[in-house]
Amino acid sequence: MTNNILVIIGGDAAGMSAASKVRREQPNRKIIVFEKSNYTSYSACGIPYFISEKVKSADELIVRDPETFRNKYNIDVKTMHLVKEVDTVSKRIKVLNKEKKEEFWQEYDQLLIATGGKAYCPDIEGHDADNAFGVTTLKSGINIERFIEEKKPKNAVIIGGGYIGLEMAEALLIRGLNVSIVNRSEQVMNTLDPDMGAIVSDAICNLGVKLYAEEELKAFKVTDKIITEVITSKQSIKTDMVIFGMGSAPNTEFIKNSGIELGVKNAIKVNAQMQTNIKDVWAAGDCTETLHLTSHKHVYIALGTLANKTGLVAGSNIAGNKAIFPGAVGTAVCKLCSYEVARTGLLEKDLKSLGIEFVTATIKSKTRAHYYPDSKDITVKLLAEKNSGRLLGGQIIGEEGAAKRIDVLATALTHNLTLQNIIDLDLSYAPPFSPVWDPVQTAARKLINYI
Repeated sequence: MTNNILVIIGGDAAGMSAASKVRREQPNRKIIVFEKSNYTSYSACGIPYFISEKVKSADELIVRDPETFRNKYNIDVKTMHLVKEVDTVSKRIKVLNKEKKEEFWQEYDQLLIATGGKAYCPDIEGHDADNAFGVTTLKSGINIERFIEEKKPKNAVIIGGGYIGLEMAEALLIRGLNVSIVNRSEQVMNTLDPDMGAIVSDAICNLGVKLYAEEELKAFKVTDKIITEVITSKQSIKTDMVIFGMGSAPNTEFIKNSGIELGVKNAIKVNAQMQTNIKDVWAAGDCTETLHLTSHKHVYIALGTLANKTGLVAGSNIAGNKAIFPGAVGTAVCKLCSYEVARTGLLEKDLKSLGIEFVTATIKSKTRAHYYPDSKDITVKLLAEKNSGRLLGGQIIGEEGAAKRIDVLATALTHNLTLQNIIDLDLSYAPPFSPVWDPVQTAARKLINYI
């Protein structure tokens, strides 16, 4: 097996985690990686912080560049190479060399697909204007930064109020732009329950963002390949630049005729070893679906944490070791200036669709002992199964302490803990860090009364 060719499509988190694992296990194995951009192994999650200038250089987001993989790890990384087709019968892929504009076929013995996600882009005339940007690749982040530096825009409109939309709102506010968000639903962040989303909506408005909720993008007014106005279902908004923050979709268009089975949102179906339904073909990262450990349903979750984990699991199995990825509970955090927003598990709408009887409680508390200086407000919402008291989900919003407190709830969900188990946890306490009853335990104590 060590002399066989492993071909990897995609040179970011999942792909390079897998390549590195295989190289450690099989030092002489031939590994070829095709990456459509100039960059490998970078932090896409850091792009908003590069745009805000908290991170001074795009190079700081790169963990290992292509030259390091080639020279130090003997991994043949071919950048600016776009894979256009996968032929699983003949075990080969069609590749476009973007610089030479030449196509060729590359054979493989084993194949890993790690093509990640792509930003949702509305099918509206003008979506490809020179001042319209998605935010999924390092190249897209560099393009946004360059545009701000060169064109000095004053007004920006963000389409969509999800994680990337809010993080970009923070970045552009820091850069001094007037920021508007057009959001189709009543509240931002559909990964929160509406009552918690309302808190975030109020917070971003307090920061100076103009939020246009329950408005749908209808058209762009374009002059000389520049969007000058965003036309919604209710009004027209003048702008100097547009950011698409409507989430992402799996980048799987090129495999639709390959026989590789697709699932939720056209993400690739994989088993716990990250194998597809085709022999010798694996997939990992944001192009795959994930088993949700609480609902036991397959979902699509695009997160860097899962990309790195699934890439490592795929690499282990490709190298002949046994490893599994059990699934996830959908834990995510977002920073919006001074606010931290965190969530894990299932929402009310998820539980209703699954037919699970549940109870919920929301508490407001403090992040430190009441007498300790600079304590901040924090809001915790928990959802639990009505009869058993098993935790089903949690959401936390605050000006400090929300982001890491969610990890307690993520751990509880992963191990099927009940509210009583959470109350019994021996969590740390000192006045500068928490009240004597941590806010997550206070919420559990309130909710257990309804069980």
